[in-house]
Amino acid sequence: MPSNVVAFALCVGSCYYFPSQHTLVSMVLITEELVRKKSEHNERLISTLEEISLHQEDIEVIEHIQNWCRDLKILLLQSNLIARLENLHKLKRLEYLNVAINNIEKIENLEGCESLNKLDLTLNFIGELTSLESLCGNHNLRELVLIGNPCVDYPHYRDYVVATLPQLNSLDCVEITPSERLQALRELSKNRAIIVQKQADQAIKRDEQRIRVAEQQSALAESCAGIDDEEERIKAFWQAKSEHCPEIRTEIARQHRLGRERHETKSPLDPPKQMRNLFAPCGRPYNLNQGKLPFTFQDEADHYLLQLEVYRYLDTSLIDVDVQTMYTRVTVKKRIFQIAYNEEVKPDESTVQRSQITGHLMVKLKKLKVNELLIATKSTAKKYTRSDDGKNIENPGEKLRGVVDISNICPPDDLPDLI
Repeated sequence: MPSNVVAFALCVGSCYYFPSQHTLVSMVLITEELVRKKSEHNERLISTLEEISLHQEDIEVIEHIQNWCRDLKILLLQSNLIARLENLHKLKRLEYLNVAINNIEKIENLEGCESLNKLDLTLNFIGELTSLESLCGNHNLRELVLIGNPCVDYPHYRDYVVATLPQLNSLDCVEITPSERLQALRELSKNRAIIVQKQADQAIKRDEQRIRVAEQQSALAESCAGIDDEEERIKAFWQAKSEHCPEIRTEIARQHRLGRERHETKSPLDPPKQMRNLFAPCGRPYNLNQGKLPFTFQDEADHYLLQLEVYRYLDTSLIDVDVQTMYTRVTVKKRIFQIAYNEEVKPDESTVQRSQITGHLMVKLKKLKVNELLIATKSTAKKYTRSDDGKNIENPGEKLRGVVDISNICPPDDLPDLI
């Protein structure tokens, strides 16, 4: 392995992993699937999304968000591995951007965020403090947080920021007073010269740190190459001394990810997961409700009516309905609901609807043959209401109408006399 390689390497298993080369090491990307997963509060619709949280996802590059979610007002990207602020200039309505606990070393590419009101850059690696001059055009910016960055240790750091960004009301969660702003403006030129010198010194230290860390990791990789046991190699990595820098944060996150993948990988000796049977050996469909969804099933004369209470904000694309002659199967987020019925139905004449208010699913199953027995039962059934004294009386609409003429009633000839 060449000694002048800047990107450090780590030996895991029998392969060398170079964190700076994305083609050799898996990198977490912002995918459409991830964005839709995080937007269930908006029925998984991303075009109208106004707020999204993508924190703790090990994301290294900001991409696609500005094209998919143009109406975003709040974007939370804290606790990731983002090294650069980019691909955000189309978010004209963005008001709050949180990129705390990342690997950012410079403030840039936020000029297009015209509505930006609060910017949180806590615990990053910003050493180039003069890069915040790019925020002068963000006239709506009122709050800026830089706590935990190397630049906050520079002399006159606060005075310089207050004077450079006059639109701010708060810096590092501390309100800016008018007298403080006037004093900072008077000494801006002098303080800026001091800041420039300090950040130049910090840049030299950062370059030396990159080389030092690369050499340390190269030596670690060489020592791990001579260890045959994988557990010992992993132990050697975690016991090695390291510095607090973006490269180490990225590598630690990747090692955590590799560890999770190793634990999640199933052994070939593990028995395969048994699939639930949907049919009996004779071919009769079972009744299943894997998602434990509440439902009602009504048997009418000419149709069945199934009402399934699916989740209100669940995207309809995650629901699949399969109507067959003797059963109906509804798959909700890969969980099966299946119900069988006694009479055949017409799948081509059945209808499926979903309420826009409750989100419930309504399936109307047209029967192949009308059940005459149910019609007769309903037509002959008497309807009763309860009176004030607790007795059941027939509804007025069900009583016989008209007058009975008893004079035309003739007794039979053989009727005996009353005693």
